Amino acid sequence: MKQRVHLYISGIVQGVGFRYFLKQTADALGIFGWAKNLAGGRVEVVFEGEKGAVKQAVNEAWQGPPAGKVREVEVVGEAWQGEKEFAIVR
Repeated sequence: MKQRVHLYISGIVQGVGFRYFLKQTADALGIFGWAKNLAGGRVEVVFEGEKGAVKQAVNEAWQGPPAGKVREVEVVGEAWQGEKEFAIVR
């Protein structure tokens, strides 16, 4: 079953390192989407793919890379749109 989720991640998470971590996670799990920085120190992320892999990616986002300090993750389910890759958006 396919799933798409939209995440808003806050904490010490901005910067290419955190977004690259999310891309590596998505690539390793075979899912798609994108990540970009938002004003106010948050990162916006979309994960799309098989339900189990998306759930695992959300859990990985909560943990973040060693340098990241995730304070909160807001998850919003969305309709499947058929993403084909995972991109870091500037």
